[in-house]
Amino acid sequence: MAEHGPTGPDAALRRAVGAVMDPELRRALGELGMIRSATVDADGTARIGLALTIAGCPAAARIEHDVREVASRVDGVAAVEVEVGTMTPDERAALIERVRGARVNRFGPGTLTRVIAIASGKGGVGKSSVAANLAVALHRRGMRVGVMDLDVHGFSIPGLLGIAGARPTRVDALVMPPSALDDDGDPTRPQGIPAISIGMFVEDDEPVSWRGPMLHRTIEQFLSDVWFGDLDLLVVDLPPGTGDAALSFGQLVPNAEVLVVTTPQPAAAGVAVRAGLLARRLGQRLLGVVENMSGLRQPDGSVLELFGSGGGDATAERLATPDAPVEVVARIPLSIALRAGGDSGAPIATTDPRDPAAIAFDELAGAVLAAGPSRVGRSLL
Repeated sequence: MAEHGPTGPDAALRRAVGAVMDPELRRALGELGMIRSATVDADGTARIGLALTIAGCPAAARIEHDVREVASRVDGVAAVEVEVGTMTPDERAALIERVRGARVNRFGPGTLTRVIAIASGKGGVGKSSVAANLAVALHRRGMRVGVMDLDVHGFSIPGLLGIAGARPTRVDALVMPPSALDDDGDPTRPQGIPAISIGMFVEDDEPVSWRGPMLHRTIEQFLSDVWFGDLDLLVVDLPPGTGDAALSFGQLVPNAEVLVVTTPQPAAAGVAVRAGLLARRLGQRLLGVVENMSGLRQPDGSVLELFGSGGGDATAERLATPDAPVEVVARIPLSIALRAGGDSGAPIATTDPRDPAAIAFDELAGAVLAAGPSRVGRSLL
C-alpha cells in the first residue's frame, strides 16, 4: 500500500515553498533547512518564515519573490506574508555539512563530474577564450557547466563571461560563485554558468604576486570551498606553461581530461607539446589539440593564414603514442565577432551562433561530449 505524506493546507504549503530553489546553492529550500515555518490561517493567509544563510544575502529578494509566487498558487491561500530571518551559526554549519558533505575535493578521483582542463604551453594563444566559449557551447547543449579560472596571474574569465566586477557570496567556509548567462531566455538549458576566479577577490588592477605555496592553497580552496552545485562538466582554465599551478592541479585532479591549445604557427607546436606531456606524466587524459586562430575567412571564400599553418597537426603528432593517439579536435578560425565578444563580455555563441568561430566551438563541445560517458540524468553526489 502506497505511503502518503502529511495532508492539509499547512503540509501543501510547506511542500510547495520547500521546493523553491536557492539560486546560489542550487538546492531546494526545504532540503537546505531554510523553511522555518509554513502555515495557513483560517482566513487563507499563508505565513512563511524563511532563514537565509547570511544577513544581506544577494539572493534574498529573488528567494522571497519565488516563495511568494509559489505560495500564492497553493489551494486555499488568499494572501501571503513572509518573514525573512538569518540562520544561526549552528544552522549554517548544518547547511554547509548538508551541501558539501565530508568530501573535501569534490572534483578529484571518484567524482562523476567531468573535469576538462584547458592548457597551453605559453600565453597569448587564446586559451582563456577557448575555455570560456567551450563552457558556453556546452551550456547551450543543455549541460550543467561550471568554470574555474586557475590562471591566477593572468585571470580573464570574469571579463570574457560578462561578469567582471561580480563577487562570490561567502557562507562561513562555503563560497558560492556568481553565474554568467543566468537568464539567457532558453528554459531548456540549465540556469547559468557558475564561475570562480581570483579576479573576483582582488581589485581590478591589483597584481597577484604569489609563490608556489599560495598558488597550491588557492587551488585547494577552489576545489573544496567553492560550491558550484551539481555539474556535468567543470571547465578549468589553467595558467600557461608547466609551473607550480599546473603541477598542483595535476596532483589534486589527476582524473582531469586535457585540451591543449596552440596556434597554427609551427614554432608554437614545440611549446604546446610541453603542456601535453606534463598532463600525461601526471596521469591526466589528453582529449586532443585545439588549434586557435587557424585562419581568417575572406569575402571570396579564401582563408588568410595570418599565423601560418600546421601548428595544431604538429602538436598532435608529437603528443601521440602508439597506445594513445592524439588528434586536432577543433580549429577555431580568427573572428572579429569573437574578439569583440571577448572584449564586451558577450560570448559569441550567444550573440552570433552562425559565426564560423561559434560553429567551431559548438563542434568542439560535441567532440568533448562524445569523448566521455554521459552524465545526463545521473546523480552527481
